[in-house]
Amino acid sequence: MRTQKENHTPTLHPLTLDLLRKGKNLLAFSAGVDSCALFFLLIENKIPFDIALVNYGIRQQAQEEEAYALALAKRYHLQIHLAQAPRFEGNFEKSARDFRYHFFEQIIQEHYYENLLTAHQLNDQLEWLLMRLSKGAGAVELIGLEPIAQRQGYHLLRPLLHHSKEELQNYLNKRGNRYFLDASNQDEKHERNWFRKHLANKLIQRYSKGIARSFEYLLEDKKALQGDHKECYQHQAFYILKPHASSFRVRVIDRYLKRLGYLLSAGQRQEIEENNSIVLGGIWAVEVVKERIFIAPYRPIPMPKKFKEACRVAKIPPKVRGYLYDIGLDPNLVVLQSS
Repeated sequence: MRTQKENHTPTLHPLTLDLLRKGKNLLAFSAGVDSCALFFLLIENKIPFDIALVNYGIRQQAQEEEAYALALAKRYHLQIHLAQAPRFEGNFEKSARDFRYHFFEQIIQEHYYENLLTAHQLNDQLEWLLMRLSKGAGAVELIGLEPIAQRQGYHLLRPLLHHSKEELQNYLNKRGNRYFLDASNQDEKHERNWFRKHLANKLIQRYSKGIARSFEYLLEDKKALQGDHKECYQHQAFYILKPHASSFRVRVIDRYLKRLGYLLSAGQRQEIEENNSIVLGGIWAVEVVKERIFIAPYRPIPMPKKFKEACRVAKIPPKVRGYLYDIGLDPNLVVLQSS
């Protein structure tokens, strides 16, 4: 069967255009194919933006990539934010992601960016679906990447989700724009790379148009299915949620933690199924009381008896109380506004 070659110029996803044109944009840049394609498409479409790059220092060409980013920023008069990552122990991919997003969010807060742009594309979308499918997931969880996602204090925009990596590489090659290839993407010890090499890339090469259309339909289905809860209360990173059925509990928790920048593992999802009070990764407290879900950063700090008693009366469970006390949130106000 012939592969589906795409020769037209890639476009920015139409759902993201309004936010791109009106907001203050920060591009997560790596100097790879995807982020370089997004960089030059933003330039061509006259979208104002700045760039941020994390140098992990583990590959020989990392310094060249940083130098290229600096050269592009100078050439196009963009502000550039750089970070040197420490050496990570254990799970590199998770540690690197956590460091990267912490860096981005720090910049967003300090410089008042409204949108964080990432260059995820169709191959990434399919890899996610296949990985989730292999572990067990519902229809909502299979669509992990969306053109627009709300995060705490900013929008996460993915303007290239409808284009394959091959299209983006052809676009750069045709214009003679430089990019770097990361050899570590071929290392199959990383699960995503195995899915990429043996499944996702081969499917995209043959069926890219149909797969792109399918994701459009699936995204619409996901939106329809997400009417599965009521948001009773929200203040900063504290949420009270009420799922319409107990079977939606894990799905709702997963979605909100993802919004807060935390991805659940399969084991943690199972743990949430079995427990009504849990601390995830020492970071997030999740408690379920009488069909209501409480989510907050975990703060194991001393609290005065008067505050703890006010929380008890307001039916606020123990593991989230520390965060409320830390940010000075009145339990009486919570119970008044969430009723």
